[in-house]
Amino acid sequence: MANPSDYSGDEILIEMYQVGNSVKVTAVDTRTGTEATIVGSPSAGEEMLKRNAVNKLRYVLRKNAESGGR
Repeated sequence: MANPSDYSGDEILIEMYQVGNSVKVTAVDTRTGTEATIVGSPSAGEEMLKRNAVNKLRYVLRKNAESGGR
């Protein structure tokens, strides 16, 4: 799970699994059910992949808030 200090919302669930030569990482905001997915290299490291997924989730949540939740 992502470091709580990296996120100012509720809890985030992180799912990681390898697909061929890549790792698919999905971050889900438990309050809204919003999810964001990234694909990265396993050589990037688990923490970097998690951080990137959480950052993308933050971006998606901000965009959804700006557009009225659409």
